[in-house]
Amino acid sequence: MERIVFLERNTIQANFRRPKFAHEWIEYGETFADQVAERVNGASIVISNKLSLREAELSEAPELKLIAIAATGSDCVDLNYCRTRGIAVCNVRGYAVNAVPEHVLMLILALRRNLLAYREDVQRGSWQLSKQFCLLTHELRDIKGSTLGIIGYGSIGRSVARLGQALEMCVLLAERQNADIVRDGRTSFQEVLRQSDIITLHCPLTEETRNLLGHAEFEMMKRDALLINTARGGLIEDAALIEALQKGVIAGAGLDALREEPPRDGNPLLDLNLPNLIITPHVAWASNEATQILANQVIDNIESFITGKPRNLLN
Repeated sequence: MERIVFLERNTIQANFRRPKFAHEWIEYGETFADQVAERVNGASIVISNKLSLREAELSEAPELKLIAIAATGSDCVDLNYCRTRGIAVCNVRGYAVNAVPEHVLMLILALRRNLLAYREDVQRGSWQLSKQFCLLTHELRDIKGSTLGIIGYGSIGRSVARLGQALEMCVLLAERQNADIVRDGRTSFQEVLRQSDIITLHCPLTEETRNLLGHAEFEMMKRDALLINTARGGLIEDAALIEALQKGVIAGAGLDALREEPPRDGNPLLDLNLPNLIITPHVAWASNEATQILANQVIDNIESFITGKPRNLLN
C-alpha cells in the first residue's frame, strides 16, 4: 500500500479525488520548513507545492519514490539529489494556459490605461472638482498596434502570444539571452528589449535566468515600456527595477511574483507607492477552473506512475 503525504493542501483550493489504487492518504493544511523531515518520513509519495525539498529533508524519507509537485515550477526540489536517490519528480503542465495569460492582459490594460491613478483621482475627489465632464490627468494608451515581447515560450507564453495577436499587437518571441544563434521565428533577446512596448516574462527560474533583467537590460528598454512578470520573482533584480521605476527608465510594471513568498520579512518593492506599479500576491494561476485542472492532473500523474507509465517527469 502506498502512503501519500500531501504537505500543503491549503495552497490548492480545489477538490482532489483519491487515486484508484490501495493507499493511505495523509494531508496537512500547511507544513513549515522544520516539519518537513518528520512528515515525509515513511511516505512513498509526497505531494508538494512550494516547500523546499532538499537532501536534508529527503534523506529522512528512505521509502520515498515519487514527488508530485502541484505546480509547474520545480526550483523548490533538488532534482539532482532525487536523481541520485532514484526518486522520480513530476510536475503539472498547461493547467493555467488561460488563467495566467488573462492575468497578464489585465495587468497590461490596467497599466496602459492608468487604472490605479484614475481610481485614486476619483477617490480623492479630483473628478468632482473638474471643470470638464472628464478628467484627463494621466496618459491613456491603446494596446492595439503596440509591440509585445515574450520571454519564455512554453504553453503559457504561446497562449499570451495568441491573445496579443488577437488584439492586433505585434508579437516578438525572444531568443535566449546569450544564444549564439537566433532561431527562425525568434528575435534576439536584446532586440526584444529595445523594440517592445511591453515585456512579459514566462520562463522558469534557473541559474541561467536568475536576475535576467537588471540595470543594463532596463536601460535597453523604451522609456514608455511596461514589464509584466507572472513567472518567478528571481528573474528580476529588485533594486534595478525600483530604480528604473523611480527614475522613469521604464513606464511601469505589473508583478505577480516576488523573490520570497510570502514576503514575511518585507520587500522593498512593497514599500513603493506608485500608481505605475501593480503587485498581486501570486494568484495569476489560481482561477477556479485552473486549480481544478491542476488537482486532476496531480492525481493523474500519481496514477500513471504507479501503473508504470510515468508522465510529466522532470528527472
